[in-house]
Amino acid sequence: MYLTVKLIHIVSATLLFGTGLGSAFYMFMAYRSGNMQMMAETNRIVVIADFIFTTPTVIIQLVTGLYLLNYLGLEWTSPWSLSVLGLYAFVGVCWLPVVWLQIWLRNRAQELDHPDAQYQYRMKVWTILGVMAFPAVVVLYGFMVYKPFWG
Repeated sequence: MYLTVKLIHIVSATLLFGTGLGSAFYMFMAYRSGNMQMMAETNRIVVIADFIFTTPTVIIQLVTGLYLLNYLGLEWTSPWSLSVLGLYAFVGVCWLPVVWLQIWLRNRAQELDHPDAQYQYRMKVWTILGVMAFPAVVVLYGFMVYKPFWG
């Protein structure tokens, strides 16, 4: 059971990171194009991808991660556990407003001929949150591989 849960954890982490990075790239590039029709369609697809891939993998990561933590007998209050859970929470705090922003940007892009000040501001916030979250995910991968503060 342990290896199966570990495999699910690794695959879901890969899907989470890959979908997030791909969605961010396509959404940012659509925005840079200045083409509102492209932005509207890209944002629509990104919202769907978040619903199909990102949301389930966020849940799977937490459930399998807690199972593995318990199975390995690590204390939830160990420096390693607190670091990982803290990074996970930080990424979640960045991701939740990103989801709302993506829905807003999707809806607003369908109404505009060009990005207005409000659209540009929310796209900037979306970008900043992503720039903060992605390095934290890479650090999480580092914690999984190198296991600093382990035990």
